[in-house]
Amino acid sequence: FKPDRAASLAFAQARGFGTVCAWDGTRPVASSLPFYLSYADDGTPRAAFHVARGNPLAKLADGTTSWLMTVNGADAYVSADWYASPDQVPTWLYQAVHLTGTVRRVSDGELGPHLDALSAKFEGWLAPKQPWTASKMTAGRLAGLKKAIVGLLMAVDDVEGSFKLNQHKSDADHAAIATALARQPEAAAQVLAAEMRALRPHLVAATTPLTDTALPWLMSWVLIV
Repeated sequence: FKPDRAASLAFAQARGFGTVCAWDGTRPVASSLPFYLSYADDGTPRAAFHVARGNPLAKLADGTTSWLMTVNGADAYVSADWYASPDQVPTWLYQAVHLTGTVRRVSDGELGPHLDALSAKFEGWLAPKQPWTASKMTAGRLAGLKKAIVGLLMAVDDVEGSFKLNQHKSDADHAAIATALARQPEAAAQVLAAEMRALRPHLVAATTPLTDTALPWLMSWVLIV
C-alpha cells in the first residue's frame, strides 16, 4: 500500500488541504488548513500555509521542533459481501499522506508572495474563471488582514504515504470491489473506484462505468492517477 515518495508528494500537492499537528509540551495542537508545496534549491519539499495570529500553533513554530501534517483523500467502507471470493472481512479503503518536518514562521516580506501563491493554486481549480488576486482589495484592507495571520513553512524531512486500494486482492475481487464502489451514491466511493480501475486497466472493460456524480471529484484528482 506504500506509494513512492514522488507519488505521495504529488498526491499532497493535488489535494492541497491537510491537518497540521504539533506538541505544545502538554498536549497536541492541530489545525486543518490549505497549503501548497514548493521545493528548496537542494530539492527539499516545503509545505507553506498560515494560521490566525491567535492560533496556538503560531507560537510553536520555532524552526527546530518536528510537526506532522496529514493529508487525507477519498475514503470508503467496503462490505465483505461485495467480494467475489468467500471468507472475506469488511475493510476501509483510503488514500493518505503524512508529511513530517520542522516549521518556521515566514517573514513579513515572504507573507505576501505566500498568499499570492496559495490563492493562485486554488483559483486555478476554477478555470476558465478569471482568477481572483489580492490586487482586487484595497491596500488598507489587505494590510489589516495580513496582520491577523502568521505564515508558516514546513521543511519536509519525511514523506509517508498509504494508498489502500485492495492491491493485494485477486483480479476478480479487485474488479468486484471497484464495481461495487462505483455504484455507491457517495462521490468518495466513486473516486476510489476510479483509482482502483487505473491500477488495473485491463479490468475496466469488465466493470460498470462511473456515474456523472463522480466527475467533479475526479477533476481534482487527475494529478495522482
